[in-house]
Amino acid sequence: MTKTQIRNFCIIAHIDHGKSTLADRFLEITETIKPRDFRDQVLDDMDLERERGITIKSHPVQMQYRNKDGQDYTLYLIDTPGHVDFSYEVSRSLSACEGAILLVDAAQGVQAQTVANFYLALDAGLEIIPVLNKGDLPNADPDRCLRQLKDLAGFKEEEVLRISAKSGDGVAELLEYVVGRVPPPSGRSDQALQALIFDSHYNTFRGVIIYIRLFAGKLSRGDKVLLMNSERGYEVQEAGVFRPEMEAVEGLSAGEVGYIIANIKEPADVLIGDTLTTAAHPCSEPLSGFKELRPMVFSGLYPINSADYEDMKTALIKLRLNDPSFVYQPENSQALGFGFRCGFLGLLHMDIVNERLQREYGINLVMTTPSVVYQVSTTDGREMILDNPVLLPERNRITEVREPFIRAFIITPNDHIGAIMQIVQDRRGECIATESLGVKSVILTFELPLN
Repeated sequence: MTKTQIRNFCIIAHIDHGKSTLADRFLEITETIKPRDFRDQVLDDMDLERERGITIKSHPVQMQYRNKDGQDYTLYLIDTPGHVDFSYEVSRSLSACEGAILLVDAAQGVQAQTVANFYLALDAGLEIIPVLNKGDLPNADPDRCLRQLKDLAGFKEEEVLRISAKSGDGVAELLEYVVGRVPPPSGRSDQALQALIFDSHYNTFRGVIIYIRLFAGKLSRGDKVLLMNSERGYEVQEAGVFRPEMEAVEGLSAGEVGYIIANIKEPADVLIGDTLTTAAHPCSEPLSGFKELRPMVFSGLYPINSADYEDMKTALIKLRLNDPSFVYQPENSQALGFGFRCGFLGLLHMDIVNERLQREYGINLVMTTPSVVYQVSTTDGREMILDNPVLLPERNRITEVREPFIRAFIITPNDHIGAIMQIVQDRRGECIATESLGVKSVILTFELPLN
């Protein structure tokens, strides 16, 4: 299949607007999954995802599709999370795509993560396809949603598709629209290999499994490859795609999304955002990679049984391979013993990491009260950045303490503006801007302390 018959796209939306359900319909229409193997939210394969009803990790899948003109296409879909704590997952997924379906719940309308993910896709230069979902709900208000989409990005009514991911109405037409609107990938297979590592996970028996998007060149079993950041070389033992389970193939070429296994035993050798190339004919420069995120919330994690410290350290290394947005460093406490100071993107992110450590690695933990980072100026002219209140100097040595502030965008119906203003003011926040979003909603911009 030629590069012109490949389409890479993802689904972005606010929480619970139907991303995973729409992915299910795509998999059914393209017959990627046999009916006997089908279950709802099939791409959400973590127990935590299924229990909580949310997507935590992005999930790539390859689909074979024949359009109404009889032309065959290979579609690479990435389902993404909707919660703000996992926006880093979304940004990494966007880097592997040329197009994005912007899904909006016709009952709830444009929400906070709709706006945030729209701008992420816009910054990534993706072709954005606006879609109204759940139009068959009794409380759906598609006209209001159309006005909001027009206010958000100037989308015209005829550009917005209407579907029901649950019943499947309009989904086949959406796939046709994706094939027509999303551009094929650029880059040539006869160029030097240039592949972006956008995710990875650790397998006890096979080592690190790297998820890649090839922007140029080709790759097959037996090739000697180089990780440009660590400058370490490996031999590819297996290359494959996700259908949606991992399936080995002869090779991957420019424009495709897949995985490689190369007997990488040390998780620390793999950096998300690194560029993969061939050792014999490396590419001239690495891809731009990802912006490093700063953690917002810090907490101490300590094993209940001190003998589990080394096991916990190994578990954190493997978990960070799969989730590079959280950071950690060793610390010790007189009361709790040896443990780690960990940084997270938010409270949900912290809760998920805690549960994954307990479930996937069998580590029983004690977690300290979460806190934020403070900047402290001392009488001797030093500037200190502290994420642990235990490290604060004595009061007579402190000249100034600065706390982190955030700029928050809150989308609300007009009826609730007063109540939200009061809640934010009670938390020392200040409203700095308002912007209408349709007739009945408004975007409020606040500055308030992160703690």
